[in-house]
Amino acid sequence: MAASILRPFLPASGGPGYLRPRWLFLRALGLIFFSAFYALAFQIHGLIGERGILPAGEYLANVAHALPGLARFWLAPTLLWLSAGDRALTAVVAAGVVCSLALVLNVWPRLAVALCTLLFLSCVGALQDFSSYQSDGMLLEAGFISIWFAPRGLRPGLGAHDPPSPASLWLLRWEWFRIYFESGVVKLASGDVHWRDLTAMDEYYQNGPLPAWPGWYVQHFPHWYHAATVIFTFAVELFVVWAVFLPRRFRLACFAIVTALQLGIIATANYAFLNYLVLVLGVLLLDDGVLSRGDGGRGKGDEVPRDPSLRSGQAIPSGSSSPFPLPPSRFIQALALSWVAYATVAVVFFRSGPLGAPARALEPFRIANQYGLFAVMTEARYEIEFQGSRDGGRTWVAYPFRYKPQDPRQAPHIYAPYQPRFDWNLWFASLGPWRESQWVVLAQARLLEGSPSVLRLFGGNPFPDAPPAQVRTVLWRYWFTDVATKRATGAWWRREELGPFTGVLSRGADGRFVLNPAP
Repeated sequence: MAASILRPFLPASGGPGYLRPRWLFLRALGLIFFSAFYALAFQIHGLIGERGILPAGEYLANVAHALPGLARFWLAPTLLWLSAGDRALTAVVAAGVVCSLALVLNVWPRLAVALCTLLFLSCVGALQDFSSYQSDGMLLEAGFISIWFAPRGLRPGLGAHDPPSPASLWLLRWEWFRIYFESGVVKLASGDVHWRDLTAMDEYYQNGPLPAWPGWYVQHFPHWYHAATVIFTFAVELFVVWAVFLPRRFRLACFAIVTALQLGIIATANYAFLNYLVLVLGVLLLDDGVLSRGDGGRGKGDEVPRDPSLRSGQAIPSGSSSPFPLPPSRFIQALALSWVAYATVAVVFFRSGPLGAPARALEPFRIANQYGLFAVMTEARYEIEFQGSRDGGRTWVAYPFRYKPQDPRQAPHIYAPYQPRFDWNLWFASLGPWRESQWVVLAQARLLEGSPSVLRLFGGNPFPDAPPAQVRTVLWRYWFTDVATKRATGAWWRREELGPFTGVLSRGADGRFVLNPAP
């Protein structure tokens, strides 16, 4: 009985090997973690630092007040409980950079990926409004599963002494499958007319969070091309990805198709590390036979048929009276991966009631997620612009953004997998009323204070001598220019001012902030 139950959690023996796909995947995963920590190194103080928009210290103090006892540590899992000041934020991000580089260099990969996951969770657990992205959950889920997917040892090479267990490989493929398939399902379930009438891609390239310059050219392709990409997207998400459960030749064909799709998305839009992660998860559809150099898929000494945690020749003692026929680490793996596997199903079908309790328990850790990208297409592009004034509102000067569209003559850039969370969040805020994104007002307050960490989130400071007396936000609508306009003027965008967003923030006679809100 023990042998049959634990077999999926033991290193695989016989059949196709996955040492090389695992090696490539873990190196790429390390680069993705590095991109996440590298981006946070330039932003985290402005987002949740002591003088940031949403200080982590204040947030955790509020959590502690609302949840006395140990529950706070489960519902807000972060090492920043020890300290949430700027130095602690720097230490967490710096440690993440070091650990991600260790994973890239294949130095103690199991420990490195575990620490990367813990440190990134510590950031996500305190970022509040700036961590509400599906991509964060995708990376945490992949990182957690990879703790048991990675080989043991300080310098394991390909890890022939510790092949990946079938359970960890299956769960990573399962995450890959769910990202695609659930995204296809939500597109149909949403009832969005743009997906149904094949117009979803017609203005997709200009209306996404952070466009890239190749998207300007692709958007001017004829409608039949955009309609064909909608059909292709549905075909991949709802049908092609099922090949992950089919024999090898179907998986290899699937890999070729989905890789082309992801490369097209990466080339025409900036979705941070999301598409890079989905792309490298697809590498796990391959095996050593594909990536070998004429040695049949296994390098010298690659094949080790037994669990290295057992003594030579030892088998699983199915008749043993001992409750631990294997080292406890194997049981911990079996428990953790089984929990995650169940939770990924329960989060879809058992949102409430006792059957959904295991999934709800894991929600703060974001390692068993429900996915669904682009369920409803954005019909227009809006931009929120911060402006300051020193003369009572007669003259307003805009704060320049680093990454968002602003100057119509400036081309959109390509900077993914870097993720500018401030710019990204402003796109989401522009789609609804300002009261649903009150952190925008807090950003205005930090600009009135002249907070250096928040100013670094912008492309420059138009008030270098002293902060302005008033800060307001203005809502604009943007469109890509047509071909004739771009040829004549060089402008990539045209824009129209729609009016105030949050309103004007200033200080009263008592020094307190006063908001004259927009209607």
